[in-house]
Amino acid sequence: LKSVFMRTAVRAAMAHLARYTERGSSNEELVVGLKRAGIISSPQVFRAMEAVDRGHYVPARGTPYEDAPQPIGHRATISAPHMHAHVLELLADQLTEGKSVLDIGVGSGYLAACMARMVGPTGAVVGVDHIPELVQMSAQNLEKDQELKAKSAKVVIVLADGTADWTDSVSEKVPEKYDAIHVGAAAAEIPPPLIERLAPGGRMVVPVGPPNGDQYISVVDKDQEGHLSVTRQMGVRYVPLVAGAYTGPATCVSCDRSEL
Repeated sequence: LKSVFMRTAVRAAMAHLARYTERGSSNEELVVGLKRAGIISSPQVFRAMEAVDRGHYVPARGTPYEDAPQPIGHRATISAPHMHAHVLELLADQLTEGKSVLDIGVGSGYLAACMARMVGPTGAVVGVDHIPELVQMSAQNLEKDQELKAKSAKVVIVLADGTADWTDSVSEKVPEKYDAIHVGAAAAEIPPPLIERLAPGGRMVVPVGPPNGDQYISVVDKDQEGHLSVTRQMGVRYVPLVAGAYTGPATCVSCDRSEL
């Protein structure tokens, strides 16, 4: 019943999206437009996206309040706002006060910032990327967000191959298990190391599919006994999840404010 409800809600949101053509002139206009279109439905997602100004996480040459992906350099993009809203809605039950979150492919740090707002000051968010320049960008963007630092979870940014078991060298700085995991690139299959990192009762949202073939959002739930259920959601188009692109030791670049 839960899976049927989720599929119905997602289809309804996609139908609204087909009619959603607004381009806001501010973060507030963007988020209100997403809510009006039915893409944002929960108050906690609305509050998080309203509080985190997307303009702080898109390069100056971009159009941050357009509902479209934006280039952030190094052949990477920040996803369209409606996709971020869908991810936050799918993870909303896990993104509550005190929870731990893992964001693979942290990019410019925007989604990690929204998640940090949702899990609150007692929560923890870890963002991972294999591109050193993006790791530095996200850490700098999050550091400049003074309101985020005052009212949200601790955020740790790690340079690592997110598809591997990268935690050994930073184990004292990151949680062992995560209540919510998001992957921002399409995997050929659900990465086993991430399944291992998913806490009992947790949920992972990951795009799955080949670079030039059909891709879809996969929702992975782990029950309290460790059993998995996988639900296929809407079709998507993501860049491929790159395994082995970074071979050095995992490096935490923003651990000064974190004792997780």
